[in-house]
Amino acid sequence: MPKKKGVPLIFERSVPGRRGYRLPKLDVPEVPVDELIPAEHLREKPAELPEVSEVEVMRHYTQLSRLNHGVDVGFYPLGSCTMKYNPRVNEDVAALPGLSTIHPYQPESSVQGALELMYNLGQHLAEISGLAAATLQPAAGAHGELTGLLVIKAYHKQRGEEHRTEIIIPDSAHGTNPASVAMVGYDVVEVPSDERGGVDVEALKRAVGPKTAGLMLTNPNTLGLFDENICDITAMVRQAGGLLYYDGANANAILGIVRPGDMGFDIVHYNLHKTFSTPHGGGGPGSGPIVVTEELAPFLPGPVVAKEGDRFFFTQPEKSIGRVQAFYGNFSVLVKAYAYILSHGSAGLREVSEVAVLNANYMMRRLQDVYYLPYDRACKHEFVLSGKWQKQYGVRTLDIAKRLLDYGVHAPTVYFPLNVEEALMIEPTETEPKSAIDEFIEAMRQIAQEAKEDPEQLKKAPQLTPVGRLDEAKAARRPVLRWQKTE
Repeated sequence: MPKKKGVPLIFERSVPGRRGYRLPKLDVPEVPVDELIPAEHLREKPAELPEVSEVEVMRHYTQLSRLNHGVDVGFYPLGSCTMKYNPRVNEDVAALPGLSTIHPYQPESSVQGALELMYNLGQHLAEISGLAAATLQPAAGAHGELTGLLVIKAYHKQRGEEHRTEIIIPDSAHGTNPASVAMVGYDVVEVPSDERGGVDVEALKRAVGPKTAGLMLTNPNTLGLFDENICDITAMVRQAGGLLYYDGANANAILGIVRPGDMGFDIVHYNLHKTFSTPHGGGGPGSGPIVVTEELAPFLPGPVVAKEGDRFFFTQPEKSIGRVQAFYGNFSVLVKAYAYILSHGSAGLREVSEVAVLNANYMMRRLQDVYYLPYDRACKHEFVLSGKWQKQYGVRTLDIAKRLLDYGVHAPTVYFPLNVEEALMIEPTETEPKSAIDEFIEAMRQIAQEAKEDPEQLKKAPQLTPVGRLDEAKAARRPVLRWQKTE
């Protein structure tokens, strides 16, 4: 059942004259402020700031932190985002002084351990992907996409094939894919999905041609489905002279089971902040390394870490596209990913994906009788339901998502992918116990029942959270982003 409403947060605690800290009296001659700051930059009257004590400031921000939902608080089933619990030991490793207090301007001889870590991580990612060489510079998945597309462009230019101006993207792709393509200056060619949720092979045949620079594909795709024709698809694009780009955002589904390089891909990016142990979201640092074939390695952004004997050093690839980030990547994220890979080993990484896939299929089958399942086939780490059955009662997917908040659960991704009406994209991850998964299933089933019996309750949800349903249009167009004094 939904959780009881907590004590509401009171924002207005300002009392005139109340202070948290007072500076001691000056023990030097006081200089008039207008002698230090030009008059045109001085306020005409004091700033109207909150007047609160120190304890009230502490309590205010502590209460705010309790309102945040995160994976440390409860289930967070955002589809295509892998919001999983990450072992805290990796945070401790990244905080070790020898890793956290070094500087990129230090001489190579003084940071050999860090360089060895980066070199080994690149080697591990190459092995996991079935490719040859890596760069750790890209700062996030979309940045990895941009880097990979720049490599594709440089490759075709070097071959005198600048007439290749099109990148093919399925209609189920992540939204960053077409944006990255446009930023590089390529044209987007969209291909639809077939009735099984994979790429429509016949449509792809019509799309490939002399202008094809490459194909961007996520496999499993955003529907959580592994494309049954993947080898035919990659062979078709390669035969047309294009390169194959693998969006690794869904790598949580395939670790140790199948490798993108073995599917025929030339470039892969990995979201280390999704798959390899850095907490996802909140605007913190990410990392999107790309891994490429031996043929594309000379085009990687430099510098990259190389090894000669026992010495590690930076080197510039022969035909490098240049830097894509200052220095060499978000180092703490690289450390956590390296620790995660080493602690799991090959068998552990495979188990990560096996359990994620098991959890998703279990949940999907337990919900398919109360929510419409657009593609009735085995999924991988995530799956997509539809709230269109609930529309007959006047209930939208948004109402379902809002009502889940009353049950103390974060809502899944809604209205994406765009090719599914009233989409609910759910990813349980491998770190959730069966008890948490069953609680989510029960909440979803209860909400489906409420949609039939009391749809108005869903339309008013959430009602048990500190903040109720907002006017979404007003919140987007006229947000209140700072404290304002109330009269």
